[in-house]
Amino acid sequence: MTLAAPPLRFTPEDLLRMPDSSTLELVDGKLVEKNVSFESSRIEAIILLVIQMFLQKHKVAEALPASLGYQCFPQDPSKVRRPDVTVIRLERLAALPDPNPGFMPIIPDLAVEVVSTNDTVYEVAEKVREYLTAGFPLVWVVDPKTRSVTVHPQGGRPNILTADDDITAANALPGFRCKVADFFPAAAAAPST
Repeated sequence: MTLAAPPLRFTPEDLLRMPDSSTLELVDGKLVEKNVSFESSRIEAIILLVIQMFLQKHKVAEALPASLGYQCFPQDPSKVRRPDVTVIRLERLAALPDPNPGFMPIIPDLAVEVVSTNDTVYEVAEKVREYLTAGFPLVWVVDPKTRSVTVHPQGGRPNILTADDDITAANALPGFRCKVADFFPAAAAAPST
């Protein structure tokens, strides 16, 4: 009789030691590849740039890319997620006991998920649920197909904003305001005839 080997379980420390692990997340001890696509990566970069440009004039926070993993889920201390863009207020960063943690142990003030062509509605909804359950105060879900952003405030109802709407970031980025359209590449011009 041959016994099957138990499934391999990983820890956050294992993930930190893995080369080229910047697109891996850790859920229930399993490595999960973060879905990416050209379009979602391009929009992620634009959003990070728009926020960074605001932060050049208003030094209130740090905006960080998806390469930073977050290990701040009280219901599952070994979970590591990598939102596409995050914002953490400077005063909260200053309070970190270790100024250079492997994974970020504190909740970001804003988490942004850009929907990839390979993401399912269930996967995106599950991440939003995890973030809000952990206490993330604000989550944006950016949908390239509809050129919209669904804003999920902690304890509030989701609100869908379209290209012509203004978007703000409440307490995460006081004074920040832009058009949702600023997060998307300009539409290609029709060829002239």
